Amino acid sequence: MAEIIPADAILLRSSADIVVARKAVRELAISLKLSTSDQTRIATAVSEITRNVLQYARQGWCRIIDESDENKIRIRVDVDDQGPGITNLELAMRDGYSTSGGLGAGLPGTRRLMDEFQIDSRPGRTHITMRMIRRRR
Repeated sequence: MAEIIPADAILLRSSADIVVARKAVRELAISLKLSTSDQTRIATAVSEITRNVLQYARQGWCRIIDESDENKIRIRVDVDDQGPGITNLELAMRDGYSTSGGLGAGLPGTRRLMDEFQIDSRPGRTHITMRMIRRRR
């Protein structure tokens, strides 16, 4: 069964798409008047997760959603792929663990950058939802 991709999703097929996703989330953060450091945090998180999609699943999609209300700024980012899944999620969330020879900071580092971070992974599908939440000034 084919996955239904939302119309407003950013397709992830090449490194250029990582740049598009990063730019889109940064522009939303700027428009919502988040601090420069928060803009950098959320852009870095999106870069890291979308890079993982290309590295491990070859393609996927990213959706950036403004869930803000009058009291709080909320940016939600959903990232999906139909790759092999993460074999041992508990291990993958540990600092220093890497299957690609990298630093092993990707998933745990991204979790620290965001206020909410949820991941569901199994063979054929990985879904990540992450949020940055700030009080309005």
